[in-house]
This record gives sequence, C-alpha cells and structure tokens, in this order.
Amino acid sequence: MSMFCYQCQESAGNKGCTVKGVCGKEEDVAKLQDLLIYLLKEISLWAIKAKEHQIRDKEIDLFVVEGLFSTITNVNFDRKYMIELIEKALKLKEKIRKKIPCGKGGFNKEMPDVEIWKGKNINEFLKKAEEVGFLSEKNEDIRSLKSLILFGLKGISAYLDHAYILRHTKEEIFDFIENALAKILQEEISSDELVSLVLECGKFAVKAMALLDEANTKAYGHPEPTRVYTGLLEGPGILVSGHDLLDLEEILEQTKNKGINIYTHGEMLPANAYPHLKKYKHLKGNYGTSWYNQQKEFEEFKGAIVMTTNCIQEPLNSYKNRIFTTGLVRWPSVAHIPHRINNKPKDFLPVIEKALALGRVIPKKGKTITIGFAHNTLITNINKILDIVKKGKIKRFFVMSGCDGRHKIREYYTEFAKKLPQDTIILTSGCAKYRYNMLNLGEIDGLPRVLDAGQCNDSYSIVLLALHLKDILGLDDINKLPISYNIAWYEQKAVCVLLGLLYLGIKKIRLGPTLPAFISSKVLDILAKKFSLRPISQVEEDLREMLRES
Repeated sequence: MSMFCYQCQESAGNKGCTVKGVCGKEEDVAKLQDLLIYLLKEISLWAIKAKEHQIRDKEIDLFVVEGLFSTITNVNFDRKYMIELIEKALKLKEKIRKKIPCGKGGFNKEMPDVEIWKGKNINEFLKKAEEVGFLSEKNEDIRSLKSLILFGLKGISAYLDHAYILRHTKEEIFDFIENALAKILQEEISSDELVSLVLECGKFAVKAMALLDEANTKAYGHPEPTRVYTGLLEGPGILVSGHDLLDLEEILEQTKNKGINIYTHGEMLPANAYPHLKKYKHLKGNYGTSWYNQQKEFEEFKGAIVMTTNCIQEPLNSYKNRIFTTGLVRWPSVAHIPHRINNKPKDFLPVIEKALALGRVIPKKGKTITIGFAHNTLITNINKILDIVKKGKIKRFFVMSGCDGRHKIREYYTEFAKKLPQDTIILTSGCAKYRYNMLNLGEIDGLPRVLDAGQCNDSYSIVLLALHLKDILGLDDINKLPISYNIAWYEQKAVCVLLGLLYLGIKKIRLGPTLPAFISSKVLDILAKKFSLRPISQVEEDLREMLRES
C-alpha cells in the first residue's frame, strides 16, 4: 500500500496524497507518522488505565502531545527523527503498561485485547504502518468522524504544547486528548458517539486556546495596537518564522547589542504587538507574508532564518546553509537548535554567528500595517465600538480567520475583502490575513477596517469579543449578533478552531477554499443540518447572503 494522507486542504485532487505529499512529505515519512499516531492511541489506552490506579506519567502525557504536534502538516519531514519517536513510543508503552498492577499469574488481565506489538526495525515499522493508516477504517463515515477528531486533537496539542513551554498546563486537557485517542482506536464505536466526541473536542479546543492566551499574555503582556514596518533595514539580520514566542524572546535576548536586526515572518507577525517583546529595539518589524511564499522570501532575505514551529517548506539550496529549525520542526540536513535543558534558554549562537558572518541584509522598502487587536484591546474599547455601531457607521463584522495557502482559488478572500461595503469591519487571525492585510481598506472613526487579533490560536480573542457583545446586548443567541463567519482552512490547527466555533454554537460558517477531503458526504450533511456549515461559493453571492443574515 502506498501512502495516504488527506489531513490538509491541499491534499492531491482534494482526495488525498498517495505518492508524495503536496507538502513535500515522502512516502516513508507519511507511513511512519501513521504508525506513530497508532502507537499514541495505544499509549493513551494504557495511560488511561494507569490513571484509574492513580498513576500519572507526565513524560507520557507530554510525549503524546508532542507526538501529535510532530505529525501536523509542515512540521516534521525527517525520517530519522520519526524513527526515533517511534522507538521512544514503544519504550513508553512498555513503561506505562508495566506500571499497572498485575493480576494473578504475574501479568495484566485488565486489558487482554490490547495489542502488544513490538517492531524492531524500519522494515517492520513500515509494514505495520500499512495495517494501521487512515484507510484501515473501511467505513467511510466512521473514518471521516475519526479523522475530524484526530485532526482537532492535533490542533489542540499544538496549542497545549506552546502553553506548556511557557509553563502553563492543565491536566484535564492532557487527559481529554488521551481519552479521545483511545476512543478513536476502538473498532466498535457508533457514529453518534463520535459526533458527541467531535463537540467535546471543540470544548477542549476552546480550553486549549484560553490556556495559551493566558500563557502568552502573562509572559508578554496583552497585545496592543501597534504599527509594524514590513521592509528591511541596513545591517545583519535574523528572520524568525513559525509561532513560538519564547523562541523569539530568547533570540532577541541573545542578540542584544550585537548589531543584528530581528524580523518576524508569517504567523510570528503578531509578536510585534506584545509589550514585553516590543521593548527590544532591534525587533524591527515583519518581513514577508504567508508560509507558502517562504521559498521566494527566504531567498531574498540574505540573513539567517529560524523556523520555530510548523509551516516549513522544502528549503532551496540557495539558503539551505543559513536556515535553522528548532522545537519539533525538522527537515533532513538542515541545522537544528536543540531543546532547552533544565529550563535554560536554547543556545542560538549558531544562528547569531551565521547572521554576523553573512553581513548586511539588502534594504527593502515596505508598508506599515497596524496589528494588535486581541480581546483585551477590543473589550477595553467596546463602548467606542458600540457607539460607532449605534451611529450606523458599522453595519456588520466579518470574521475572516484561518489559514492561507497556495491555491489560486484563495484569491476569493482578497476579492471578498475588496468588495465588502465601507460600513463593515474584518476581524481576522491566523495567516489568512495575508490575503488582504496589505490592502488600503481604510478606517471607520479611527478604527482600522481590518482588526488583526493575532495568530490562529487568537481566534479565541474574536470568540471572547462575540460572547462579550452577546452579554452586553442581552441576546439569548450568539448568532443574533451582526457577525458573519467566512473561514479559510489549511491545516489541523484550523480544524481545531472550527470545532471550537461549533462547540460554542456558532452557525452559518462558510468554509473554504474547498471542503476537507476527510469529510464524507454523510458527515457534511450532519454538520450542515446541525450547524448550517457550508462551503464558500462566488464572492458576490456569498456576500449578498451574509449581508442579509439576521
């Protein structure tokens, strides 16, 4: 059996990648990731049983989360590292299994049907992977629901891991992830049980985003409206991409007074709005746009580059010797900055030395854009916003959060933003904003018509604003607010955000640019009937319908 992966929006033919991932993932890496997921399910089953005996293994809790995160699109492309993860998974499974009290006869009788598979080499790994991949579930609708849950769990794990790095954690989220993995391992589970689990996944998606928001704001302060320059200045430079704010902070701290300019890229743009990070005067702004443009933008940027989390593309030879990965992201033959040891900062000296050796970055003019409209700013200014609404100057808000991607069809979002009436506001988060955040859409009474809440996880800010407005206006239904949702998706964190919105009862969400390949027609019908979830259509048609929504 060849590989089969359909977890991202760009899956080949909107059906699934079967030879090589559109993302660049090789067949053997895809299979190894399938096996790792299977082992994480088994480990979770044993971990749950151990917790029934008041045995908690924090190493296993974290490994399950990091293992899931490692399989998100555009994170880990390294065959060697995936093998290391599988070998560790096998050891941890045996470790937790042995912790559970034995029955009579010296072996554990509580879980007699659980497989004790012990692969020993790459050939056995790949053979087993073919037995446990996505297509091992023959019922299309059950497979669809299990995939929807799994991809939501991957997104939750990403947010939980970011929070954990900032020393914020909640055992209940770790427990939910393991319980959900154990449930989707079951062969005899009904579609009704899985639909309930989908909504529970949404509940914990919200909890994970709230936890990460708390971690970020306690560490760096609440984002504040900030004007950010998008060009390049004279001098050596380091470009920091991904999502990890702690990595950025450590790079900023280690480059103080070294004559190096630091720039953010992609989903790191929102970092420029955090007070604690803004205090570093050599954080000069943001260069570049969405992840899928990185090969062109990284080649043009002549300094050192650091990828802190997902969104890496295959590095071109022209910059392969000056790009570094760190955290869970890996690309074969790319230099990697190791994990922190004993809570000490990572050592970014190789990146610093590379930046200084490369010398000056070629200056390039850029625009200045305004960011930093997370929930604290929005809620603090709620009376001003409501006053503008009461005056009739704002008729409707459009939530256009989510992901960006390569497909030409995504020009839909640029055209949609351009055609919005002047009395409307865009609420955005995630890299979807790169489709319109450079447009000159103007202001309404000093309020930018594009309010950028931050990274994809900062969709939580937009949800908080909606809930706050609902309470202030005394509404009994969040869907009665003058807010429409036009969401773009690409990878699994966007799936996590979508499930969070569904859990909160938000209806009439439009999803694009295509519907997920892993959503079967029957499951789509369930989502359409229960939540009025629908695909995008034509710009004019969608806009006309949304402007009529009550």
